Amino acid sequence: MNFRDKSIQCFDCETTFTFSVEEQEQFASRGYTNVPKRCPSCRQERKARQNSNSDNSYRNDSYGYRPQRQMFPAVCAECEKATQVPFKPSEDRPVYCSDCYNKVRLSRSR
Repeated sequence: MNFRDKSIQCFDCETTFTFSVEEQEQFASRGYTNVPKRCPSCRQERKARQNSNSDNSYRNDSYGYRPQRQMFPAVCAECEKATQVPFKPSEDRPVYCSDCYNKVRLSRSR
């Protein structure tokens, strides 16, 4: 392939940067088909932001980053211990702690 230096405007900082022949060859060898949208410094900043996992998020490669679920306080209908559940409890349905939920679930499946 014949490559030539290209001038591209950065998507983030809007400065013009050069996408050099060497970079184009490197991109092609990695199988990349699109030109970069960000200058090298903005690419590096973006990569650093993506790699810094905060404590209240987790990464699943197929879904990206998701915030941790909001938890709600509740009292277990079986053992009456305080617990937290990932949904807002309603008055008309019983709520169980994880131990009691597993016991109830197993007894229903038999």
